[in-house]
Amino acid sequence: MTRLRLLSTAVSAVALGLSLHAAALAKADPNKVLHFTFEQADDGFDQQRTSNLYSTWVADAIYETLLTYDYLARPAKLIPETAESLPEVSADGRTYTFHLKKGIYFTPDPAFKGVKRELVAADYAYLIKRILDPKTRSQQAGSWENKIVGLDAVVKDAHKTGRFDYDAPVEGLQTPDKYTLRIQLIEPDSTLNHMLANSHLGAIAREVVEYYGDDLGRHPVGTGAYMLKEYVPRSRVILEANPDYRGFTWDFKPGKDAIDEKIVREMKGKAMPQIGRIEIAIIEEEHSRFLAFDSGQLDLVELSDPASPKVLDKDKLRPDYAARGVSLYRYTPPAITYYYFNMRDPVVGGYSLDKIALRRAIAMSYNVNEEIGQVRYGQAVRALSMVPPGIFGHDPSYRYSIPQDRELANKLLDRFNYKKGADGYRTRPDGKPLTVKIWSVPNTRDKALMEIWKRALDSIGIRGDFPVGSFADNLKAAYRCELMMWGLGGTASIPDGIDFLDAYYGPNAGRGANRACYESKAFDALYEKARVLPEGPERQALYNQMMRQIEADTVMSLNLWRVRNWLIQPWVKGFKKHPIVYGDWRYLDLDKK
Repeated sequence: MTRLRLLSTAVSAVALGLSLHAAALAKADPNKVLHFTFEQADDGFDQQRTSNLYSTWVADAIYETLLTYDYLARPAKLIPETAESLPEVSADGRTYTFHLKKGIYFTPDPAFKGVKRELVAADYAYLIKRILDPKTRSQQAGSWENKIVGLDAVVKDAHKTGRFDYDAPVEGLQTPDKYTLRIQLIEPDSTLNHMLANSHLGAIAREVVEYYGDDLGRHPVGTGAYMLKEYVPRSRVILEANPDYRGFTWDFKPGKDAIDEKIVREMKGKAMPQIGRIEIAIIEEEHSRFLAFDSGQLDLVELSDPASPKVLDKDKLRPDYAARGVSLYRYTPPAITYYYFNMRDPVVGGYSLDKIALRRAIAMSYNVNEEIGQVRYGQAVRALSMVPPGIFGHDPSYRYSIPQDRELANKLLDRFNYKKGADGYRTRPDGKPLTVKIWSVPNTRDKALMEIWKRALDSIGIRGDFPVGSFADNLKAAYRCELMMWGLGGTASIPDGIDFLDAYYGPNAGRGANRACYESKAFDALYEKARVLPEGPERQALYNQMMRQIEADTVMSLNLWRVRNWLIQPWVKGFKKHPIVYGDWRYLDLDKK
């Protein structure tokens, strides 16, 4: 991230070398239909009540943020979206001033009562307030607390009265005119611009929230390139190009990647978006997704690990697929996989030494190499830190401190009086039965993972139970701190390691982000100090200390950094997976001729 200082509003997007700078010259072609798939279902599109990856994917296409990211630049580079330019930032780093583009409109909706509704600065001010409204129960609330001057007082009053006063003046959140938003921070925060580029900060109108209430997740209304046409939960999502979208001319500059020059040749100068319709099917079974792509029913697919030997020769496409014109985009995203422990659970939770020993032994028993070989088919490496490569906070010299060592795990359990019975399984130190429940979803991959976990637990004398639930149901239960253990993937939503670490910040416990319900004064103190520092060695050192604290308490079992392989049909033009932005369909084209 680059810390911004005193940027003039007179600096235009063109002068900054930015890409979303011109109106499109043509509407999207309704005959161009992109067929896509999700491997798990979304849980609605109210972005304040979900952190589901698949919900975010769709929301990125519907809602617009003040800032976004250059499509080709790596590392991720901020550019304006609904803002005219990057913000003016005061010399002390505490005040950010944004000027919105004029003439941006929400898609028509009954909530507007027939009035054409323009996007204004007050919509972003309302959105930030809504994140902190206790009734919203936003997954992002913890990231905005103690950040904006005067806003916490309104939140405090809302807790007392049961009603958030959206009209109360807030010193640090002002709209001096229709198109100007001024944010005054309590302390400098070098991640603010990235937070404002996060899809959870996509503009929404107050009228829409009040009109749909708790059903908002089924009725997303934004200003983006696409709008929701049809929605069958857990089955399909259909998007259509927004006819009122202002558009842009595709004019991104190539970076260092070899693929960039080809993309520029395919796309430069086109009026965007080109694709008129996005049809998304929910296909949970890995083999079915691959067959759908192989038969031409899908235009793009992320190659599942079990299918990789059919398509790849090590890190390249097999000749028969290359001869068909299929292309491969292979990259390692800023993401991790892990299993978390519920720190409030009566069996594995708690902070006493015996509970830490139990979690540590479980983490030590798991054979990550088995997962890499048997489930991931070599398309992953063991993670060495919670902050993955490709973002600030990743320290190449850092090494995860919990080893794979079943012998040592058994000795640890013996020492803390987890005794084995006649059946070979251990009891708790108080003699009560000991069963560890690890939740999963109903697909082939998770079934194989649970088999690895069973062998791991058996090797240390712990009885395992492996309940199965849908991803959406598991996620809701995880938000409420109800699952003993569950495996997830964490993907960066901003290019900064704080995005991974705030999932363990105490005030976020039980509100979705902190699914482990971890509460540590030592960790929280480090987090609060780090969040106000600029990028640099001091902030990096605090990140490392936070990771060590999580390891000392053994809040999670860290597993993998995955390699992602995308297969692209020959008629798809312009595809390059962005590490942060998901709804990238507005940057693509189809040419089936």
